[in-house]
Amino acid sequence: MNEDIKFIIDTAKEAMDNALKHLEKQLTNIRAGKASPAMLGSVMVDYYGSQTPLSQVANVNTPDGRTITVQPWEKSMLQEIERGIMVANIGFNPMNNGETIIINVPPLTEERRKDLAKQAKSEAEDAKVGVRNARKDAMNDIKKVDASEDLQKNAEIDVQELTDSYIKKVDRILDVKENEIMTV
Repeated sequence: MNEDIKFIIDTAKEAMDNALKHLEKQLTNIRAGKASPAMLGSVMVDYYGSQTPLSQVANVNTPDGRTITVQPWEKSMLQEIERGIMVANIGFNPMNNGETIIINVPPLTEERRKDLAKQAKSEAEDAKVGVRNARKDAMNDIKKVDASEDLQKNAEIDVQELTDSYIKKVDRILDVKENEIMTV
């Protein structure tokens, strides 16, 4: 296989991998009913004047499926952490007991589950767009390569097969997430 074509296909595969990784990261932020430390992943805390991720100033645990506990490394950070959780606007009401912050994760309503499933679908659609854009770029680049027509056609077939396999992966990831969201 022509080196240029191999490079183009590798680049497309890398871009498709990145779209998949991005989708998985986005789906972790969509809560599926069980409490998880990832739910507080977007929380930033004012740590001596600079915005710092919560995970760098406290220990975040889930003692059970309905509770998240936040244990700051410095007691003086309790108020800041509580404020950070409120400012993040993720729908949680933190309770400060003077030692730790406890968050009760309310069970999801049917309506909220449907909204989250819709949000997951939207993220999956974005990932598919990313995969298709990688295919389009690869197809355009293959046409520019100085190689025989047969080599170009085979490369285009390879890129299309790669695209189809990544679209299937996106669908599988979405199915798993939707089941997770809709399971009470």
